[in-house]
Amino acid sequence: MFPLFMHFGPVPDPLLLLFMAMALDAALGEMPWLFHRVPHPVVLIGRVIAVLERRLNRPERSDTARRVRGALMAVSLTAAAAALGWGIAFAARVLPHFWLVEVFLAATLLAQRSLFEHVHDVAVAMKTNGLEAGRYAVSRIVGRDPQALDTHGVARAAIESLAENFADGVVAPVFWYAMLGLPGLLAYKTINTLDSMVGHRTDRYRAFGMVSARLDDVMNLIPARLAGLVLALAAPFVPKGRPLAAVITMLRDAGHHRSPNSGWPEAAAAGALGLALGGPRKYPGLTVDDKWIGSGPARAEIADIHRALHLFTVACVIDAGLVVLLMWLQARPW
Repeated sequence: MFPLFMHFGPVPDPLLLLFMAMALDAALGEMPWLFHRVPHPVVLIGRVIAVLERRLNRPERSDTARRVRGALMAVSLTAAAAALGWGIAFAARVLPHFWLVEVFLAATLLAQRSLFEHVHDVAVAMKTNGLEAGRYAVSRIVGRDPQALDTHGVARAAIESLAENFADGVVAPVFWYAMLGLPGLLAYKTINTLDSMVGHRTDRYRAFGMVSARLDDVMNLIPARLAGLVLALAAPFVPKGRPLAAVITMLRDAGHHRSPNSGWPEAAAAGALGLALGGPRKYPGLTVDDKWIGSGPARAEIADIHRALHLFTVACVIDAGLVVLLMWLQARPW
């Protein structure tokens, strides 16, 4: 697992750039002071997807035509993102100090601090202002119907979102940067955004977004399982954490999730925290009757959200430690 781009000039090692990006994201988070004035890179990707979707995904076309057009959009945008990443990475290695641009861009595509803050807001809202405030806060990070959630449901939803997004918002971007540098990171974020916008099993998107959804499944195949392992490694450092149960639950219950990937970090978190997650839940216009993940109680509390945040924080530190380990392995004279 080494980046595609090596040294073309006086620039820090790519893995060191990645570590600096992780540190910058942990320090600054979403940077609203900047991205209220200029569009965030993911917002720009989303705008392009929205324009193309309106033009290509017309309801009068057949499913086959929509599927082909959706596939062309997904492949073209992913290739364009990778090419843009290659251009920035190349410039960072031939232009003095331009590598700072690469570090900053990579940091904006990570979600360590922002994810922590959004889930923490759910716990604070419920504790300070009650259930309705908790429902509103959790509606910002999950797609399900918040009005169908009681206090325990809000807590479970926050914990489930934290676990799932640890995989695709933290581990996967780090993994693809480590594998392929900035082109890999930009390609992954494009695919992930495509999936979130058009990869739904609805009449409108089922055909058009099929390739986007499958690409996202493939890109998250390894990172999701790695995220589950990292959460299990973090469990001993959490109050009442259960590392062995995290591994057992992950191996036993990951398949209970509808996604081929999201069940791995969610099951690891359920086992580590001694909870039952998943289960039946309601989305707007849809009821999902999924199996429970984990063998603990489903009555999650605000304290469990804080324990999950503790687990997440330690897991992010371990994730950064793996990048340092890769740097050490790369520097060793084999």
